[in-house]
Amino acid sequence: MLSLMESGGCGFLIALFVTPLWIRFVRARSLGQQIREDGPATHHAKAGTPTLGGVIIVFAAIVGYLMGHVGTSIDFTRGGVLALGVTVASGLLGFTDDYLAIRNARNLGLNKRGKLVGQLVVAAIFAVLAVYWVHTSTNLSFTRYSNPGWNLTAGGWIIFAIFVIVATSNAVNLTDGLDGLAAGSATFCFGVLSIIGYWQFRHFSIYRLHSALDLGLVAVALVGACLGFLWWNAAPAKIMMGDTGSLAIGTGLGALCLLMNLDLLLVIIGGLFVAETASVIIQVVSFRLFGRRVFRMAPFHHHFELRGWPEVTVIIRFWVLAGLLAMLGLGIFYGDFLKIGMVV
Repeated sequence: MLSLMESGGCGFLIALFVTPLWIRFVRARSLGQQIREDGPATHHAKAGTPTLGGVIIVFAAIVGYLMGHVGTSIDFTRGGVLALGVTVASGLLGFTDDYLAIRNARNLGLNKRGKLVGQLVVAAIFAVLAVYWVHTSTNLSFTRYSNPGWNLTAGGWIIFAIFVIVATSNAVNLTDGLDGLAAGSATFCFGVLSIIGYWQFRHFSIYRLHSALDLGLVAVALVGACLGFLWWNAAPAKIMMGDTGSLAIGTGLGALCLLMNLDLLLVIIGGLFVAETASVIIQVVSFRLFGRRVFRMAPFHHHFELRGWPEVTVIIRFWVLAGLLAMLGLGIFYGDFLKIGMVV
């Protein structure tokens, strides 16, 4: 428990105190956010806001994770190293996208094909290492490896994991459209995963997850990193996370759930991100099939802005929704644990 507090605390303090230094560095080099031309008109005033804040989130998470092992008996595990490694890899991909967008002076970095290829490569490497290096369970899981326990085989699980990583990274990327929305929502998700990781560690006989506590350290380090960054990213944002942060956060969320055998529970824990993605899919399908838009603008947080909700109101209400869904996921996980206890 102390190692979890140390990890989260260090991640938080690093993000809290290093971010203003990074803001000065970015502003001095005119590395400002480019705003999408078809976005809400109120967002145009944000053009030029320092970006690349995701660099601090990733850095703080790394330091927090490492510090969680200092002076403790917790060993580095392959699962924990892989989860953090793939988070960093996606952050580097996002950094490339952000840098190109800034250099080209428009809200377009990597083209869609190049970005997708990069995500697929990162996801494929993660999936293969998860199966053959970490030896994670290839069963389709909900709250544990044996529920429902359908074996996807190594090949099937790798394909499934690639889809999950690409989907979650894009989902958080889509959600990152309002000040602090993605960082605040992700904090709830990682907070729940850190609790679950500790619980899986305490009840190894049920979950059979050797890297549970180490994965919990990764999760709580990301909690601290997101929370510390949120201090400066909350509306009105002093800095944007950019794709560097959103791709890293989304990948980290997907990787942790896969390695913790929470494949399907991810849909509930990260329910807000799922809803944001679903709104885009619904909008595109509706327009192409029927020539009509369901929302005034997608993702649907912009829909509420265009209906007259102040940005801060949208953000706070979406945080509430994200928190409730994350807690629902935790409740389902604990309810399954109680059911196992009654059977035993």
